[in-house]
Amino acid sequence: MAMNYNAKEEAAATAAVDGHPSGPGSSGLGVGGSGVSGTVGAALKSRKPDNTAFKQQRLPAWQPILTAGTVLPAFFVIGLIFIPIGIGIFVTSNNIREYEIDYTGVEPNSPCHKCLNVSWNSTPCQCTIYFTLDHPFESNVFMYYGLSNFYQNHRRYVKSRDDSQLNGDNSSLFNPSKECEPYRTSEGKPVAPCGAIANSMFNDTLTLYRIEPNETHPIPIHLTKKGIAWWTDKNVKFRNPMGDTKNLTALFHGTSKPVNWPKPVYLLDSDPDNNGFINEDFIVWMRTAALPTFRKLYRLIERKDNLLPTLPAGNYSLVINYVYPVHSFDGRKRMILSTISWMGGKNPFLGIAYITVGSICFFLGVVLLFIHHKYGNRNSSADIPN
Repeated sequence: MAMNYNAKEEAAATAAVDGHPSGPGSSGLGVGGSGVSGTVGAALKSRKPDNTAFKQQRLPAWQPILTAGTVLPAFFVIGLIFIPIGIGIFVTSNNIREYEIDYTGVEPNSPCHKCLNVSWNSTPCQCTIYFTLDHPFESNVFMYYGLSNFYQNHRRYVKSRDDSQLNGDNSSLFNPSKECEPYRTSEGKPVAPCGAIANSMFNDTLTLYRIEPNETHPIPIHLTKKGIAWWTDKNVKFRNPMGDTKNLTALFHGTSKPVNWPKPVYLLDSDPDNNGFINEDFIVWMRTAALPTFRKLYRLIERKDNLLPTLPAGNYSLVINYVYPVHSFDGRKRMILSTISWMGGKNPFLGIAYITVGSICFFLGVVLLFIHHKYGNRNSSADIPN
């Protein structure tokens, strides 16, 4: 049922509720007298929004009118822009060289099968894998280690660390956070670094050699171990303890190594700028991964001659000091060699996403153009009832 709107009646009703006269002859008194009417009006008025344009939603607003003349060009423009961008990103990603070796040793014919059942306290096992690069690797080459089925994103695992201790705070060094339990103390001494993240640090050693036909021995490839961590992590978040001496052995005296570590933190490297809490392998590991399958930067192979590729096509060998156990939780270990481009490492997903969205928009533009061309005139000529 339709109802007529009368502004005068609404104003009169509002005035009556507020306790004001609504017209000539009004006394402003209710049935119960002026006191009751005024009390009721004041109570209701206190809950009433102010009569402003903002609170009464009378602000000027702009609302787009979607017509064929605006929607169809938008679909075609998005499609024509996204598809070339996606093709460019996809081609760039495919031009990145990448080579991956799974050295877990699950397969019986794998050279590392003999090392499959190593444990944290067992003797290190060494195995060698031979492989061939069919294409040369230009520019700098990044060497990663990859783990699968390793959940670094578990809530208790992520919290199991003491950032104050890692930042060089001496009080936290000898009194670690309770978040590190059960890896807070060992043999009655505080653990440095404490927590489950540090205790499970990846410690396989990977060495790369190039095999030349005219050489009697493989040629070792220089692997740079510095410059692999984020600058903010290296210079801000991680610091060694401070004291009267720079000798890390003295600074860490009174602490214990993590249970699964073969040596204490102050013996990770002979270089004092890459030892202790500022060791870059340790820093890279402490930045936890979001997914159970991940890779972390291990070494950098720098290009020495601009006229020659960093890794020429040919035969190579990977010598692995197999220490890190993964078979107990059905994990996998990989070594990855990769170059990079302006968009980072190899990742075809972004290019595929651009191409997919652009194609869908272009297809919808064609479909809507056909519908508008066939039925648009009929709809515009129809009479619109009042």
